[in-house]
Amino acid sequence: MNEQPTLNAHNKDEFPPAHTAEHLLNQTMGRMFGCERSRNMHIERKKSKINFLIERPLTDEEVKAVEAKINELIAADLPVTFEFVTRDNIPDGVKLDKLPEDASETLRLVRIGDYDVCPCIGTHVKSTKEIGNFRITSTSYNEGSFRFVYRVD
Repeated sequence: MNEQPTLNAHNKDEFPPAHTAEHLLNQTMGRMFGCERSRNMHIERKKSKINFLIERPLTDEEVKAVEAKINELIAADLPVTFEFVTRDNIPDGVKLDKLPEDASETLRLVRIGDYDVCPCIGTHVKSTKEIGNFRITSTSYNEGSFRFVYRVD
């Protein structure tokens, strides 16, 4: 029988569809605009916020393209899977710089099809189709930080 590895305690109760959408948004922003994954976000059922460090605000057309890409990924019904690895077996391209200092030696990687993989102990849907419709409700830009406010329904 396989034992479940011991991971750090998780102190958040995210809304799984919005949290999984956050993973897609992080990867999409990196692919489209070359920015790093967000260091701060607030994920909730009614609305979620996420900030990206980027040198300029996105245009309305770029925001629409991001929203369209996320909805395309949702419609693709990509599987969301988990894998447990030790720190010395991290796949190429997976960054650990956002982990807390006290993160466990064993990490849970969350994979969304072949589109995204990152360490995460949060809750997620089983496939992207469970996210529903992704809508960016507002954006703002302040001193190098671009904020998306979004919801899923």
